[in-house]
Amino acid sequence: MRIFITDRENKEHELVAEEGRRMMEIIRDAGLPVKAECGGCCACATCHVYVLEDWFTKLTEADEEELDMLDMAFDVRDQSRLSCQIIMSDALDGFKATLAPDYD
Repeated sequence: MRIFITDRENKEHELVAEEGRRMMEIIRDAGLPVKAECGGCCACATCHVYVLEDWFTKLTEADEEELDMLDMAFDVRDQSRLSCQIIMSDALDGFKATLAPDYD
């Protein structure tokens, strides 16, 4: 399956995604600039992405832990999610998201 990630320079990247993997891992392994400082433990917000609206409703709802982390993120939008909390499945083939800005 494939996902499409738009980087911070507005360039779209087509990435191969495997079922059961975290989106953050796929983005990171492709060499895109996602920090993912906690390694996918939902303990930071450095893998923040904006999910395209058509895909947002196909995701499971964010749990309280993810929402708490998003409260600490910058530029949170209605379609904000942590990519470490998005587990790939066949239902997400063609998924589209944009990397949120990186603030050091």
